Amino acid sequence: MRAADDAVPASVPLAGWGRTNPARSVVVAARSVAEVRTEVLASGGRGLVARGLGRAYGDAAQNAGGVVLTLPGLRVIGEIDPTTGQVDVDAGVALDDLIRRALPLGWFVPVTPGTRYVTVGGAVASDIHGKNHHVDGSFCAHVDALDLLTADGQVRTVGPDRDPELFWATAGGMGLTGVVLRVRLRLLPVATSRLMVETDRVADLDQLMARMADDERYRYSVAWVDSLARGRALGRSVLTRGDHAAVTDLPADERGEPLRYRARALFAAPRWVPPGLLNRASVAVFNEAWFRRAPHHRIDLESIPAFFHPLDGVKDWNRIYGTAGFVQYQYAVPDAAAEVVRTSLDLLAAQRAPSFLTVLKRFGMANPGPLSFPHPGWTLAVDLPAGLPGLPELCTRLDDLVLAAGGRVYLSKDSRLPAAHLPLMYPRLAEWRAVCNRVDPAGVFNSDLARRLRLRG
Repeated sequence: MRAADDAVPASVPLAGWGRTNPARSVVVAARSVAEVRTEVLASGGRGLVARGLGRAYGDAAQNAGGVVLTLPGLRVIGEIDPTTGQVDVDAGVALDDLIRRALPLGWFVPVTPGTRYVTVGGAVASDIHGKNHHVDGSFCAHVDALDLLTADGQVRTVGPDRDPELFWATAGGMGLTGVVLRVRLRLLPVATSRLMVETDRVADLDQLMARMADDERYRYSVAWVDSLARGRALGRSVLTRGDHAAVTDLPADERGEPLRYRARALFAAPRWVPPGLLNRASVAVFNEAWFRRAPHHRIDLESIPAFFHPLDGVKDWNRIYGTAGFVQYQYAVPDAAAEVVRTSLDLLAAQRAPSFLTVLKRFGMANPGPLSFPHPGWTLAVDLPAGLPGLPELCTRLDDLVLAAGGRVYLSKDSRLPAAHLPLMYPRLAEWRAVCNRVDPAGVFNSDLARRLRLRG
Protein backbone atom coordinates (compact mmCIF):
# COMPACT_ATOMS: atom_id res chain seq x y z
CA MET A 1 0.00 0.00 0.00
CA ARG A 2 1.14 3.58 -0.68
CA ALA A 3 2.53 5.60 2.19
CA ALA A 4 0.16 7.85 4.13
CA ASP A 5 1.56 11.00 2.51
CA ASP A 6 0.89 9.49 -0.93
CA ALA A 7 4.58 9.50 -1.78
CA VAL A 8 5.31 7.33 -4.78
CA PRO A 9 7.47 4.31 -3.83
CA ALA A 10 10.83 4.01 -5.54
CA SER A 11 10.90 1.92 -8.67
CA VAL A 12 12.75 -1.40 -8.62
CA PRO A 13 14.10 -3.57 -11.45
CA LEU A 14 11.87 -6.50 -12.38
CA ALA A 15 12.32 -9.27 -14.91
CA GLY A 16 10.53 -12.46 -15.85
CA TRP A 17 11.74 -15.95 -15.04
CA GLY A 18 14.00 -15.89 -18.09
CA ARG A 19 15.82 -12.86 -16.60
CA THR A 20 15.90 -10.99 -19.89
CA ASN A 21 14.77 -7.40 -20.57
CA PRO A 22 14.48 -6.16 -16.96
CA ALA A 23 12.57 -2.92 -16.38
CA ARG A 24 12.09 -0.60 -13.44
CA SER A 25 8.56 -0.57 -12.05
CA VAL A 26 6.86 0.78 -8.94
CA VAL A 27 5.95 -2.32 -6.92
CA VAL A 28 3.00 -1.91 -4.55
CA ALA A 29 1.77 -4.61 -2.16
CA ALA A 30 -2.03 -4.66 -1.68
CA ARG A 31 -3.25 -6.30 1.52
CA SER A 32 -7.00 -6.01 0.91
CA VAL A 33 -9.53 -5.61 -1.88
CA ALA A 34 -9.92 -1.96 -0.82
CA GLU A 35 -6.21 -1.40 -1.38
CA VAL A 36 -6.39 -3.06 -4.78
CA ARG A 37 -9.23 -0.70 -5.71
CA THR A 38 -7.27 2.33 -4.49
CA GLU A 39 -4.23 1.42 -6.56
CA VAL A 40 -6.25 0.71 -9.70
CA LEU A 41 -8.10 4.03 -9.47
CA ALA A 42 -4.87 5.93 -8.74
CA SER A 43 -2.71 4.37 -11.45
CA GLY A 44 -1.07 6.87 -13.78
CA GLY A 45 -0.41 7.03 -17.47
CA ARG A 46 1.77 3.91 -17.57
CA GLY A 47 -0.99 1.87 -15.99
CA LEU A 48 -0.90 -1.16 -13.72
CA VAL A 49 -0.51 -4.92 -13.92
CA ALA A 50 -0.80 -7.56 -11.21
CA ARG A 51 2.13 -9.90 -10.55
CA GLY A 52 2.12 -13.25 -8.81
CA LEU A 53 5.34 -15.16 -8.16
CA GLY A 54 7.16 -13.93 -11.26
CA ARG A 55 7.09 -17.21 -13.20
CA ALA A 56 6.02 -15.70 -16.53
CA TYR A 57 9.21 -16.10 -18.55
CA GLY A 58 9.16 -12.79 -20.39
CA ASP A 59 7.75 -9.31 -19.75
CA ALA A 60 4.11 -10.11 -18.97
CA ALA A 61 4.33 -9.09 -15.29
CA GLN A 62 6.56 -6.04 -15.52
CA ASN A 63 5.54 -2.48 -16.34
CA ALA A 64 8.37 -0.03 -17.05
CA GLY A 65 7.60 3.31 -15.43
CA GLY A 66 4.24 2.09 -14.15
CA VAL A 67 2.80 0.13 -11.23
CA VAL A 68 3.18 -3.59 -10.57
CA LEU A 69 0.71 -4.80 -7.96
CA THR A 70 1.36 -7.80 -5.71
CA LEU A 71 -1.34 -9.39 -3.56
CA PRO A 72 0.19 -10.57 -0.26
CA GLY A 73 -3.11 -9.90 1.54
CA LEU A 74 -5.18 -12.12 -0.74
CA ARG A 75 -4.05 -15.59 0.30
CA VAL A 76 -7.13 -17.20 1.85
CA ILE A 77 -8.21 -20.73 0.92
CA GLY A 78 -11.87 -21.41 1.67
CA GLU A 79 -13.47 -24.65 2.76
CA ILE A 80 -13.30 -27.47 0.23
CA ASP A 81 -16.65 -29.04 -0.55
CA PRO A 82 -16.14 -32.72 0.40
CA THR A 83 -18.51 -33.90 -2.33
CA THR A 84 -17.70 -31.71 -5.33
CA GLY A 85 -14.20 -30.47 -4.53
CA GLN A 86 -15.28 -26.91 -5.21
CA VAL A 87 -13.27 -24.28 -3.32
CA ASP A 88 -12.99 -20.48 -3.25
CA VAL A 89 -9.34 -19.44 -3.42
CA ASP A 90 -7.82 -15.95 -3.25
CA ALA A 91 -5.78 -14.94 -6.28
CA GLY A 92 -2.58 -14.58 -4.27
CA VAL A 93 -2.59 -18.23 -3.15
CA ALA A 94 0.25 -20.28 -4.64
CA LEU A 95 -0.55 -23.69 -6.12
CA ASP A 96 2.01 -25.01 -3.65
CA ASP A 97 -0.15 -23.86 -0.73
CA LEU A 98 -3.35 -25.10 -2.33
CA ILE A 99 -1.85 -28.56 -2.89
CA ARG A 100 -0.67 -28.73 0.73
CA ARG A 101 -4.16 -27.83 1.92
CA ALA A 102 -6.16 -30.00 -0.49
CA LEU A 103 -4.14 -33.18 -0.83
CA PRO A 104 -4.60 -34.48 2.74
CA LEU A 105 -8.35 -34.18 2.11
CA GLY A 106 -8.16 -36.26 -1.08
CA TRP A 107 -8.11 -33.46 -3.66
CA PHE A 108 -5.52 -32.20 -6.15
CA VAL A 109 -5.32 -29.17 -8.42
CA PRO A 110 -7.01 -30.01 -11.75
CA VAL A 111 -4.13 -28.56 -13.79
CA THR A 112 -0.56 -27.80 -12.79
CA PRO A 113 2.31 -26.53 -14.94
CA GLY A 114 5.91 -27.58 -14.40
CA THR A 115 6.15 -25.50 -11.22
CA ARG A 116 3.91 -25.28 -8.16
CA TYR A 117 5.14 -21.74 -7.52
CA VAL A 118 2.39 -20.07 -9.53
CA THR A 119 -0.46 -18.09 -7.99
CA VAL A 120 -4.08 -18.87 -8.72
CA GLY A 121 -4.48 -15.40 -10.24
CA GLY A 122 -1.48 -16.03 -12.47
CA ALA A 123 -2.89 -19.42 -13.43
CA VAL A 124 -6.02 -17.67 -14.71
CA ALA A 125 -4.15 -14.84 -16.46
CA SER A 126 -1.98 -17.38 -18.33
CA ASP A 127 -4.70 -20.06 -18.52
CA ILE A 128 -1.98 -22.53 -17.61
CA HIS A 129 -1.82 -26.03 -19.01
CA GLY A 130 -0.08 -29.17 -17.85
CA LYS A 131 0.65 -32.74 -18.83
CA ASN A 132 -3.08 -33.51 -18.92
CA HIS A 133 -4.43 -31.00 -21.43
CA HIS A 134 -5.25 -33.75 -23.93
CA VAL A 135 -7.70 -35.14 -21.31
CA ASP A 136 -8.67 -32.31 -18.93
CA GLY A 137 -8.02 -29.07 -20.82
CA SER A 138 -6.49 -25.93 -19.33
CA PHE A 139 -6.86 -24.37 -15.88
CA CYS A 140 -9.81 -22.12 -16.68
CA ALA A 141 -11.88 -25.08 -17.87
CA HIS A 142 -12.13 -25.93 -14.15
CA VAL A 143 -13.05 -22.44 -12.95
CA ASP A 144 -16.74 -21.94 -12.17
CA ALA A 145 -16.52 -18.22 -11.39
CA LEU A 146 -14.07 -15.50 -10.45
CA ASP A 147 -14.16 -12.05 -8.88
CA LEU A 148 -12.52 -9.44 -11.11
CA LEU A 149 -11.80 -5.84 -10.12
CA THR A 150 -12.05 -3.79 -13.29
CA ALA A 151 -10.73 -0.37 -14.22
CA ASP A 152 -13.73 1.47 -12.75
CA GLY A 153 -13.08 -0.04 -9.32
CA GLN A 154 -16.06 -2.40 -9.49
CA VAL A 155 -15.79 -6.04 -8.50
CA ARG A 156 -17.56 -8.18 -11.08
CA THR A 157 -18.32 -11.85 -10.58
CA VAL A 158 -17.95 -13.55 -13.95
CA GLY A 159 -17.92 -17.12 -15.18
CA PRO A 160 -18.74 -19.36 -18.12
CA ASP A 161 -22.45 -18.63 -17.47
CA ARG A 162 -22.16 -15.04 -16.21
CA ASP A 163 -20.66 -12.46 -18.58
CA PRO A 164 -18.88 -15.25 -20.42
CA GLU A 165 -17.21 -12.80 -22.84
CA LEU A 166 -15.38 -11.09 -19.98
CA PHE A 167 -14.63 -14.40 -18.27
CA TRP A 168 -13.05 -15.92 -21.35
CA ALA A 169 -11.20 -12.70 -22.18
CA THR A 170 -9.68 -12.92 -18.71
CA ALA A 171 -8.71 -16.59 -19.21
CA GLY A 172 -5.29 -16.21 -20.79
CA GLY A 173 -5.79 -12.44 -20.98
CA MET A 174 -2.39 -11.71 -19.40
CA GLY A 175 -3.89 -9.67 -16.55
CA LEU A 176 -5.14 -6.95 -18.89
CA THR A 177 -8.90 -7.16 -18.21
CA GLY A 178 -8.58 -6.43 -14.48
CA VAL A 179 -7.20 -7.79 -11.23
CA VAL A 180 -8.39 -11.29 -10.37
CA LEU A 181 -9.29 -11.33 -6.68
CA ARG A 182 -10.83 -14.72 -6.00
CA VAL A 183 -11.47 -17.90 -7.97
CA ARG A 184 -14.05 -20.65 -7.53
CA LEU A 185 -12.22 -23.78 -8.62
CA ARG A 186 -13.17 -27.44 -9.01
CA LEU A 187 -10.47 -29.75 -7.67
CA LEU A 188 -9.65 -33.27 -8.82
CA PRO A 189 -10.37 -36.21 -6.46
CA VAL A 190 -7.38 -38.47 -5.74
CA ALA A 191 -6.87 -41.46 -3.48
CA THR A 192 -3.12 -41.11 -2.89
CA SER A 193 -0.25 -38.65 -3.18
CA ARG A 194 1.57 -40.90 -5.67
CA LEU A 195 1.30 -41.60 -9.38
CA MET A 196 1.67 -44.78 -11.39
CA VAL A 197 4.08 -43.72 -14.11
CA GLU A 198 5.07 -45.58 -17.25
CA THR A 199 8.50 -44.51 -18.53
CA ASP A 200 9.87 -45.42 -21.96
CA ARG A 201 13.11 -44.62 -23.73
CA VAL A 202 12.12 -43.82 -27.32
CA ALA A 203 14.65 -44.03 -30.14
CA ASP A 204 13.37 -41.38 -32.56
CA LEU A 205 10.66 -38.84 -33.32
CA ASP A 206 8.49 -41.14 -35.45
CA GLN A 207 8.12 -43.63 -32.62
CA LEU A 208 7.53 -40.86 -30.10
CA MET A 209 4.73 -39.12 -31.98
CA ALA A 210 3.06 -42.42 -32.85
CA ARG A 211 2.92 -43.34 -29.16
CA MET A 212 1.78 -39.91 -28.03
CA ALA A 213 -1.03 -39.83 -30.59
CA ASP A 214 -2.65 -42.63 -28.54
CA ASP A 215 -2.30 -40.91 -25.17
CA GLU A 216 -5.99 -40.55 -24.31
CA ARG A 217 -5.75 -43.62 -22.05
CA TYR A 218 -3.25 -41.74 -19.87
CA ARG A 219 -4.32 -38.69 -17.87
CA TYR A 220 -0.77 -37.30 -17.96
CA SER A 221 1.76 -37.47 -20.75
CA VAL A 222 5.00 -35.62 -21.50
CA ALA A 223 8.21 -36.27 -23.40
CA TRP A 224 11.69 -34.90 -22.78
CA VAL A 225 13.41 -34.62 -26.17
CA ASP A 226 17.14 -34.48 -26.92
CA SER A 227 17.39 -31.26 -28.96
CA LEU A 228 20.94 -32.06 -30.09
CA ALA A 229 20.24 -35.51 -31.56
CA ARG A 230 20.49 -35.67 -35.36
CA GLY A 231 19.98 -38.06 -38.23
CA ARG A 232 18.31 -41.34 -37.33
CA ALA A 233 18.31 -40.32 -33.66
CA LEU A 234 16.42 -37.09 -34.28
CA GLY A 235 13.78 -36.72 -31.59
CA ARG A 236 15.11 -39.43 -29.31
CA SER A 237 13.35 -38.95 -26.06
CA VAL A 238 12.14 -40.13 -22.69
CA LEU A 239 8.34 -40.48 -22.57
CA THR A 240 6.53 -40.51 -19.23
CA ARG A 241 2.80 -41.18 -18.90
CA GLY A 242 0.58 -42.01 -15.99
CA ASP A 243 -2.28 -41.29 -13.60
CA HIS A 244 -2.91 -40.95 -9.89
CA ALA A 245 -2.27 -44.17 -8.02
CA ALA A 246 -4.92 -46.12 -6.13
CA VAL A 247 -4.36 -47.12 -2.52
CA THR A 248 -3.91 -50.72 -3.66
CA ASP A 249 -1.00 -49.61 -5.88
CA LEU A 250 1.00 -48.54 -2.84
CA PRO A 251 3.35 -50.80 -0.88
CA ALA A 252 1.58 -52.31 2.11
CA ASP A 253 3.54 -50.22 4.60
CA GLU A 254 2.40 -46.96 2.93
CA ARG A 255 -1.33 -47.67 2.71
CA GLY A 256 -1.99 -46.36 6.20
CA GLU A 257 -1.05 -42.83 5.06
CA PRO A 258 -1.89 -42.82 1.34
CA LEU A 259 -2.11 -39.01 1.11
CA ARG A 260 1.15 -38.19 2.87
CA TYR A 261 2.87 -35.40 0.98
CA ARG A 262 6.32 -33.84 1.21
CA ALA A 263 7.72 -31.24 -1.17
CA ARG A 264 10.75 -29.05 -0.72
CA ALA A 265 13.73 -27.65 -2.58
CA LEU A 266 16.72 -29.93 -2.12
CA PHE A 267 19.28 -27.22 -2.84
CA ALA A 268 19.57 -23.77 -4.41
CA ALA A 269 21.34 -22.67 -7.56
CA PRO A 270 24.33 -20.42 -6.79
CA ARG A 271 23.74 -16.68 -6.96
CA TRP A 272 26.47 -16.32 -9.55
CA VAL A 273 27.03 -18.73 -12.40
CA PRO A 274 29.90 -18.30 -14.86
CA PRO A 275 28.75 -17.22 -18.33
CA GLY A 276 28.41 -20.04 -20.79
CA LEU A 277 28.01 -22.85 -18.24
CA LEU A 278 25.17 -24.24 -20.36
CA ASN A 279 26.87 -24.61 -23.72
CA ARG A 280 26.79 -27.14 -26.53
CA ALA A 281 29.34 -29.41 -24.89
CA SER A 282 27.85 -29.43 -21.39
CA VAL A 283 24.28 -29.88 -22.64
CA ALA A 284 25.37 -32.66 -24.99
CA VAL A 285 26.88 -34.52 -22.03
CA PHE A 286 23.73 -33.95 -19.96
CA ASN A 287 21.39 -35.04 -22.77
CA GLU A 288 23.39 -38.20 -23.43
CA ALA A 289 23.40 -39.12 -19.74
CA TRP A 290 19.69 -38.35 -19.28
CA PHE A 291 18.72 -40.46 -22.27
CA ARG A 292 20.97 -43.41 -21.33
CA ARG A 293 19.86 -43.51 -17.69
CA ALA A 294 16.18 -43.80 -18.70
CA PRO A 295 14.81 -47.35 -18.70
CA HIS A 296 13.69 -48.93 -21.95
CA HIS A 297 10.37 -49.54 -20.21
CA ARG A 298 9.34 -49.30 -16.58
CA ILE A 299 6.15 -48.82 -14.55
CA ASP A 300 6.75 -47.37 -11.12
CA LEU A 301 5.35 -45.16 -8.38
CA GLU A 302 6.43 -41.52 -8.32
CA SER A 303 5.71 -38.68 -5.94
CA ILE A 304 3.79 -35.61 -7.02
CA PRO A 305 6.89 -33.33 -6.78
CA ALA A 306 9.05 -35.76 -8.77
CA PHE A 307 6.51 -36.20 -11.56
CA PHE A 308 5.03 -32.71 -11.87
CA HIS A 309 7.63 -30.33 -10.46
CA PRO A 310 11.15 -31.77 -10.68
CA LEU A 311 12.80 -28.39 -11.28
CA ASP A 312 11.25 -27.00 -8.09
CA GLY A 313 13.75 -29.21 -6.30
CA VAL A 314 16.39 -26.65 -7.27
CA LYS A 315 15.57 -23.22 -5.86
CA ASP A 316 16.11 -20.40 -8.40
CA TRP A 317 17.16 -22.85 -11.09
CA ASN A 318 16.89 -20.08 -13.68
CA ARG A 319 20.23 -18.74 -12.43
CA ILE A 320 22.10 -21.59 -14.12
CA TYR A 321 21.79 -19.67 -17.40
CA GLY A 322 23.92 -16.85 -16.01
CA THR A 323 23.22 -13.15 -15.92
CA ALA A 324 22.16 -13.01 -19.59
CA GLY A 325 19.23 -15.30 -18.85
CA PHE A 326 17.38 -17.50 -21.29
CA VAL A 327 14.50 -17.56 -23.74
CA GLN A 328 11.82 -20.21 -23.69
CA TYR A 329 10.22 -20.66 -27.09
CA GLN A 330 6.95 -22.58 -26.84
CA TYR A 331 4.59 -23.07 -29.74
CA ALA A 332 1.42 -24.99 -30.55
CA VAL A 333 0.56 -26.31 -34.01
CA PRO A 334 -2.43 -28.33 -35.26
CA ASP A 335 -2.32 -32.10 -35.71
CA ALA A 336 -2.15 -31.64 -39.46
CA ALA A 337 1.09 -29.69 -39.03
CA ALA A 338 2.97 -32.38 -37.10
CA GLU A 339 5.91 -32.03 -39.52
CA VAL A 340 6.63 -28.66 -37.93
CA VAL A 341 7.89 -30.55 -34.88
CA ARG A 342 10.37 -32.46 -37.02
CA THR A 343 11.51 -29.39 -38.92
CA SER A 344 12.00 -27.34 -35.78
CA LEU A 345 14.00 -30.12 -34.12
CA ASP A 346 16.10 -30.30 -37.29
CA LEU A 347 16.77 -26.57 -36.99
CA LEU A 348 17.71 -26.83 -33.32
CA ALA A 349 20.02 -29.79 -33.96
CA ALA A 350 21.65 -28.18 -36.99
CA GLN A 351 22.44 -25.06 -34.96
CA ARG A 352 23.57 -27.22 -32.02
CA ALA A 353 21.16 -25.25 -29.83
CA PRO A 354 21.99 -26.23 -26.22
CA SER A 355 18.61 -26.85 -24.63
CA PHE A 356 18.66 -29.28 -21.72
CA LEU A 357 14.88 -28.84 -21.31
CA THR A 358 13.02 -29.57 -24.53
CA VAL A 359 9.48 -30.82 -23.91
CA LEU A 360 6.80 -32.19 -26.24
CA LYS A 361 3.14 -32.56 -25.19
CA ARG A 362 -0.28 -33.09 -26.74
CA PHE A 363 -3.13 -30.58 -26.58
CA GLY A 364 -6.80 -31.51 -26.59
CA MET A 365 -9.80 -29.27 -27.18
CA ALA A 366 -9.40 -25.50 -26.87
CA ASN A 367 -11.63 -23.43 -24.62
CA PRO A 368 -13.45 -20.28 -25.80
CA GLY A 369 -10.74 -17.87 -24.61
CA PRO A 370 -9.56 -15.73 -27.55
CA LEU A 371 -6.04 -15.41 -26.08
CA SER A 372 -5.87 -18.83 -24.44
CA PHE A 373 -2.82 -20.60 -25.84
CA PRO A 374 -3.66 -24.33 -26.05
CA HIS A 375 -5.27 -25.61 -29.24
CA PRO A 376 -5.64 -29.21 -30.45
CA GLY A 377 -2.36 -30.63 -31.68
CA TRP A 378 1.26 -30.54 -30.58
CA THR A 379 3.19 -28.17 -28.34
CA LEU A 380 6.98 -28.00 -28.16
CA ALA A 381 8.88 -25.92 -25.60
CA VAL A 382 12.62 -25.29 -25.74
CA ASP A 383 14.88 -23.33 -23.35
CA LEU A 384 17.74 -21.47 -25.03
CA PRO A 385 20.51 -19.33 -23.48
CA ALA A 386 19.87 -15.69 -24.37
CA GLY A 387 23.48 -15.28 -25.49
CA LEU A 388 23.34 -18.15 -28.00
CA PRO A 389 24.92 -16.99 -31.31
CA GLY A 390 22.26 -16.76 -34.00
CA LEU A 391 19.37 -16.94 -31.52
CA PRO A 392 17.31 -14.10 -33.11
CA GLU A 393 17.61 -15.70 -36.54
CA LEU A 394 16.71 -19.13 -35.14
CA CYS A 395 13.60 -17.74 -33.43
CA THR A 396 12.60 -15.96 -36.64
CA ARG A 397 12.81 -19.22 -38.58
CA LEU A 398 10.71 -20.93 -35.91
CA ASP A 399 8.18 -18.07 -36.14
CA ASP A 400 7.92 -18.63 -39.89
CA LEU A 401 7.26 -22.35 -39.41
CA VAL A 402 4.61 -21.75 -36.76
CA LEU A 403 2.85 -19.03 -38.75
CA ALA A 404 2.76 -21.13 -41.92
CA ALA A 405 1.19 -23.98 -39.94
CA GLY A 406 -1.52 -21.81 -38.39
CA GLY A 407 0.10 -22.13 -34.97
CA ARG A 408 0.96 -19.72 -32.16
CA VAL A 409 3.47 -19.03 -29.40
CA TYR A 410 2.64 -18.90 -25.70
CA LEU A 411 2.46 -15.29 -24.53
CA SER A 412 3.33 -16.25 -20.94
CA LYS A 413 6.66 -17.60 -22.18
CA ASP A 414 7.35 -14.99 -24.86
CA SER A 415 9.94 -12.20 -24.61
CA ARG A 416 10.69 -11.36 -28.26
CA LEU A 417 7.77 -11.98 -30.66
CA PRO A 418 7.28 -9.22 -33.30
CA ALA A 419 3.98 -7.38 -32.83
CA ALA A 420 2.98 -8.01 -36.44
CA HIS A 421 2.77 -11.75 -35.75
CA LEU A 422 0.24 -11.44 -32.93
CA PRO A 423 -3.01 -11.10 -34.95
CA LEU A 424 -1.86 -13.89 -37.28
CA MET A 425 -1.24 -16.28 -34.40
CA TYR A 426 -4.32 -15.19 -32.44
CA PRO A 427 -6.99 -14.54 -35.09
CA ARG A 428 -9.64 -13.71 -32.45
CA LEU A 429 -7.57 -10.83 -31.13
CA ALA A 430 -10.20 -8.28 -32.22
CA GLU A 431 -12.83 -10.02 -30.04
CA TRP A 432 -10.53 -9.79 -27.04
CA ARG A 433 -9.78 -6.12 -27.70
CA ALA A 434 -13.49 -5.34 -27.89
CA VAL A 435 -14.03 -6.81 -24.41
CA CYS A 436 -11.05 -4.87 -23.03
CA ASN A 437 -12.36 -1.65 -24.52
CA ARG A 438 -15.72 -2.29 -22.88
CA VAL A 439 -14.36 -2.73 -19.36
CA ASP A 440 -11.17 -0.66 -19.60
CA PRO A 441 -11.62 2.05 -22.24
CA ALA A 442 -8.79 4.19 -20.83
CA GLY A 443 -6.25 1.35 -20.88
CA VAL A 444 -5.59 1.32 -17.12
CA PHE A 445 -4.20 -2.22 -17.25
CA ASN A 446 -0.91 -2.34 -19.08
CA SER A 447 2.41 -4.14 -19.14
CA ASP A 448 5.65 -4.30 -21.08
CA LEU A 449 4.28 -7.31 -22.96
CA ALA A 450 1.12 -5.40 -23.88
CA ARG A 451 3.10 -2.44 -25.23
CA ARG A 452 5.65 -4.58 -27.07
CA LEU A 453 2.98 -6.61 -28.84
CA ARG A 454 0.48 -3.72 -29.13
CA LEU A 455 -2.08 -6.01 -27.55
CA ARG A 456 -4.60 -3.23 -27.08
CA GLY A 457 -4.22 -2.10 -30.69
